[in-house]
Amino acid sequence: MEQWRGIAFIVLLILQWSRASAQIRYSIAEEVKEGTVVGNIAKDLGLETNALKERGCRIVEGSTESFFHVNQNDGILYVGRIIDREKVCERSSVCLINLKTVLENPLEIHYVTVEVLDVNDHSPSFSTKESRLEISESVLPGLRLHLQAAPNDHFRLEVKDRGKDGKIPILVLLKTLDREKKKSHKLLLTAIDGGKPSKSGTTQLFVDVLDVNDNMPVFNEETYSVRLEENAPIGTTIIQVNASDLDEGSNGEIIYSLGKNVNSRIRELFRVDSNTGEIIVQDLIDFESEESYQIDIQASDKGSAPLRTDKSVSVNIVDLNDNTPQIEVTSFSRAIPEDARLGTTVALISVFDKDSGLNGKVICSFNEDVPFTLSPSTQDNMYSIVTKSPLDREKQSIYDVTIVAKDAGVPSLSSEKGITIVISDVNDNSPEFSASPYTYYVTENNSPGASLFSVRASDHDEGDNSRILYHMLRDGKENTKINSFNLNINSDNGDIMALKIFDFETLKTFQFHVVASDSGTPSLSSNVTVNVFILDQNDNAPVILYPVSSNGSAEGVEEIPRNVNAGHLVTKVRAYDADIGYNGWLLFSLQEVTDHSLFGLDRYTGQIRTLRSFTETDEAEHKLVILVKDNGNVSLSATATVIVKLVEPKEAFAASDVKSSAKADEENNVTFYLMITLGSVSALFLISIIVLIAMQCSKSTDYTSKYLQEPNYDGTLCHSIQYRSGDKRYMLVGPRMSIGSTIVPGSHANTLVLPDRRRTSEEVSKYLNLLSILS
Repeated sequence: MEQWRGIAFIVLLILQWSRASAQIRYSIAEEVKEGTVVGNIAKDLGLETNALKERGCRIVEGSTESFFHVNQNDGILYVGRIIDREKVCERSSVCLINLKTVLENPLEIHYVTVEVLDVNDHSPSFSTKESRLEISESVLPGLRLHLQAAPNDHFRLEVKDRGKDGKIPILVLLKTLDREKKKSHKLLLTAIDGGKPSKSGTTQLFVDVLDVNDNMPVFNEETYSVRLEENAPIGTTIIQVNASDLDEGSNGEIIYSLGKNVNSRIRELFRVDSNTGEIIVQDLIDFESEESYQIDIQASDKGSAPLRTDKSVSVNIVDLNDNTPQIEVTSFSRAIPEDARLGTTVALISVFDKDSGLNGKVICSFNEDVPFTLSPSTQDNMYSIVTKSPLDREKQSIYDVTIVAKDAGVPSLSSEKGITIVISDVNDNSPEFSASPYTYYVTENNSPGASLFSVRASDHDEGDNSRILYHMLRDGKENTKINSFNLNINSDNGDIMALKIFDFETLKTFQFHVVASDSGTPSLSSNVTVNVFILDQNDNAPVILYPVSSNGSAEGVEEIPRNVNAGHLVTKVRAYDADIGYNGWLLFSLQEVTDHSLFGLDRYTGQIRTLRSFTETDEAEHKLVILVKDNGNVSLSATATVIVKLVEPKEAFAASDVKSSAKADEENNVTFYLMITLGSVSALFLISIIVLIAMQCSKSTDYTSKYLQEPNYDGTLCHSIQYRSGDKRYMLVGPRMSIGSTIVPGSHANTLVLPDRRRTSEEVSKYLNLLSILS
């Protein structure tokens, strides 16, 4: 058992030592000069000296006065101003100043205690330079008087230690006084302190010997003690003391007063009714200033040589909950990143309540529902504000937090303090395009280098995290198309330009990708598809396909018998325009003719027919100049010349025979190829019929392109074009319209709305293809 007790004692000593060593303690003498070194905090705490300034090292004291400061360069704690121990700690036996050493980034706090040592810088002093006492000659030896005097052969000096109230000299009568021998005694009282070197003070004491009154007042109670609530109303009677005197007359009449050694503060707070002995409150009583008082009451008779008796009354002050808690933010982070981990410290706060017990017990909380919580520290009345849930700056960037400190008194008192917590941005949002995909329509023959269109992206972050740069994703087949037009993008604003000209007849649509990247670290990006459709312009003039002479000019000669009837087809002018829609819709007109009554021109088909029969008086040769023009906004045109020669019927037949004989050999060579061609056409026709039947059974209505090619050549238009808008399909055509189609208002009668049946449209398309091939 003795062994175990020894081990337990050693463990207890180790625990006590580790607990004490957790806090640094220095000591300095009072009244030292400013700049005096107290200690090396950085060395004693094991901190890196070169990191003190970066981490924002500073001293936080519990009081409003600042006595110390720390040098951030060397970590040494210096005295900031002269410290008077008697002012700072008043009558406390040990004078301690508690400091907090705070490191801001990252947040860290250490506790330092500095003990201020007393120096002998005050001499003893008496309240008066001289005092006068009156003692009856009949007083018996043993009389004890609280004095400020020194002894002689009749008196002896005793010293009573009153603790924080100091030492009180007591004059003790050694033998009976004889007034007739000595009427007055003069004493010199000297007080010497224990300093090195010591200091002293003196006062004169005069003792007058009175006659007759030889009984002292006696208090009825041996001790007096009372409890008094702080903030008691002025005029409140605390207690009534009572003393009696065996003498008669004026020597037995007693008056009460405060003792001569009662300090000035007690005289300000209390008074004694000289007649009744009631102790009365005459100023505000504050528990936080003093928890108890020792009031010396003196009872004196009215004899010619009054006798006095002293009695101490203990007044214990009862604490009331009359102080609201005080909140102090000792350290605070200006901004916290939105990706901060849960439990990250935002600020440190201290809470003070001057009351005691439950009245000084403080609980802190938040007024709002915020993603933070108050975590109590190991130190009393210290709290840390830490994150309790994820933060998102894009949802809320600033929190105005109200801290409520509430004590446990009855009734409870509370106070509030507001702080603003700023959430800083991190790059956690990718750029978002305003549309996906983008679809743009660009007219051909654009101006090289001019902006065609723009893509725009936005980022919910801020600063560099939201600054967006654009570039094109160049890879594969798309890269070839982009390079062919030298497409460039402005990296700052997303404007896209082409350094070459678009040609609808060469390329009708293409696609590329744009990447938007923010400037955060690490950078985030997103991409979008851009579909570009080239719109046609009327930049192609009609081309005459027939007639074309051997030298390449649009000129031909037609011979017809003179005996043909009205309506006879002389020839057909064929033309082609590479544009589409109105730009490719061709109209024919007679620009020049020798006789308007003989020939007529179909403005849509280009067919030249006779208007009447020829007569003998009609000329044998006629020149027709045909104007072919498109329907673009700025119309383009071409001309063809047809020479019509009238011949006698026999000559016509002879000319026909000559042509037939000239072609006989050629036709023999072509017969073989013609047979192959007819066989191919027949096979293609059968395949087309099969395909039509299969497509008629299919119910697919899927369209993969906005433009649907529809070869429907009727001799005027080279091709037509179908396209889709919403749930309707349209086709640009010439003057002839399909059965079941309607004209779109405002389309100038060249755009048809097709029935929304893919099989029917494809049947028409296939039949037209077949007819075109067969023709």
